[in-house]
Amino acid sequence: MSLYQTFLDYAIAYLRENLDLEDYPIPEGYQQKQAITGKGKREQEVVTTSHGFCSPKLRQIRAAHVEGGNSLQVLNFVIFPNLNYDLPFFGADLVTLPGGHLIAIDMQPLFHTNHYQDKYSKPLLPTFQEYQKELPWGGDFPEEAQQYFSPAFLWTRPDKTEIVETTVFSAFKYYLHTYVDFVKQAQKITDSQQLENVLTAHKNYIQYRAEKDPARGMLTRLYGTEWAEEYIHGFLFDLERKLPHLSIA
Repeated sequence: MSLYQTFLDYAIAYLRENLDLEDYPIPEGYQQKQAITGKGKREQEVVTTSHGFCSPKLRQIRAAHVEGGNSLQVLNFVIFPNLNYDLPFFGADLVTLPGGHLIAIDMQPLFHTNHYQDKYSKPLLPTFQEYQKELPWGGDFPEEAQQYFSPAFLWTRPDKTEIVETTVFSAFKYYLHTYVDFVKQAQKITDSQQLENVLTAHKNYIQYRAEKDPARGMLTRLYGTEWAEEYIHGFLFDLERKLPHLSIA
């Protein structure tokens, strides 16, 4: 079993228990994809598996799970709320490469007002600070990306797999549980200006993520440019394509 299969199984089971989940459509040909990398003794099959769900308040819950043996393990797990709620995005990027582990977990904010931070970031901060004792800050990341992260952004580079399996898994569960609590409490937005602001925030976030997706290089090397671009725009960050069919009011 891959390093992050436990995370994925837990998340799906927990969401099923707590929310009214339905399947979210995955474009044909993108549910699973295999490739062979390396040569000789280093030859390795890499499998990318996609999972998609939705619920009454969540437009898309999706996971991309890449299993490539000791050389590559990735779980990208993101939740996009429906456009008539002010909920943040849930994002977990869990990456293991030959050089080590890269972990990013956050509830990524739509807005950076004090009111919004008090509502969605402040409740996380005491526990976030406890996790930071074992999961120290992972170092600089692009300045242009900083607007998309909250004060409780958990970004770390653990040096041991055991830490990923224990402390990182615990943090992942805590953020997910807290997010589900926020979802349960969320109230529909009816104010037209606020709805417009939420839509703009979603568009900006998804456009940035699609343009700057760090997985693009890996996906292109494994499966080719055409497949990678369609995967990014047609599944991972598909709001632009889905928008004409969404009811926001």
